Amino acid sequence: MQDYRTIQGSSVAEIEEKRSRFIAHASFADSEAMALDFLEQIRSQHRTARHNVYAYVLRQDGRMRYSDDGEPAKTAGLPVLEAIQHAGLTDCIVVVTRYFGGTLLGTGGLVRAYTESTSKALQTAKVVTVRSCVTVEVELEYSLYERAMLLFQQAGAKVEEPVFAQQVTIRATMPQGNELPLLPAFQELSRGAVQPKVSQPFYTPF
Repeated sequence: MQDYRTIQGSSVAEIEEKRSRFIAHASFADSEAMALDFLEQIRSQHRTARHNVYAYVLRQDGRMRYSDDGEPAKTAGLPVLEAIQHAGLTDCIVVVTRYFGGTLLGTGGLVRAYTESTSKALQTAKVVTVRSCVTVEVELEYSLYERAMLLFQQAGAKVEEPVFAQQVTIRATMPQGNELPLLPAFQELSRGAVQPKVSQPFYTPF
């Protein structure tokens, strides 16, 4: 599985176009059930709105869905979907609520409003890259601590708070593959006394 970009949590943005309000809610969703749950949450919050347009993109089966929810065909849901794709995001849903302001916007106006509100919500979201990572753990003498930390730093690792006991235990997460030079480096550093423990690969924001 390749690295991918998504958002953490949720975000919201609002624009106004000729007195119509467009409120865009973006959220992380890694399954269709999660996406639809979020859609229902927004619908329940905005029951009096004229439209609750949505689109989502999932890694699972490469699934993509959108709905114009009563707006003219391809003027609402499709622009939302295209804005998500343009941002290079997946496992993401955006629901745009429209409160009608009394003035028709026309096809071009609707496309611009739904695109702009979606883009604004995604710009305010926390975007993360999910990568295949491993955790490396070493237990070593205090005299080797500073040089061990330097090795982890050179590997681009995120180091947890060390545990200081009879020896020092250091645990760090790094992109898969970055651990390969570390294994012989720790062997050399400790003259074979340190045996790093490497986890199975897992996907996590990094």
